[in-house]
Amino acid sequence: MSQPLNPRLVLLAATILPGSGQVLNRQPIRGLTFVFFIILLGAFTLKTAAHEVSLVGKLAGGLFVWALAMMDAYKTARVRFEVWRHGKGR
Repeated sequence: MSQPLNPRLVLLAATILPGSGQVLNRQPIRGLTFVFFIILLGAFTLKTAAHEVSLVGKLAGGLFVWALAMMDAYKTARVRFEVWRHGKGR
């Protein structure tokens, strides 16, 4: 088993570009699914939010899914890294 990527690198990539953390974890379909829902929920909250709501509030749906995607990418990378590290010690 080859060494997986550092989980912090995966988290950084997921923070900069949504879905890229999943791609680095070799889960491109999962990454595209997250990107789809980021766009979908971001557009929905943008259209349904009141005019006096801030930009963050108008994009809250997409930002929430983006945060979930970052946590998912980091968790997957961390589990893979720890499994690899544990198996290496044998």
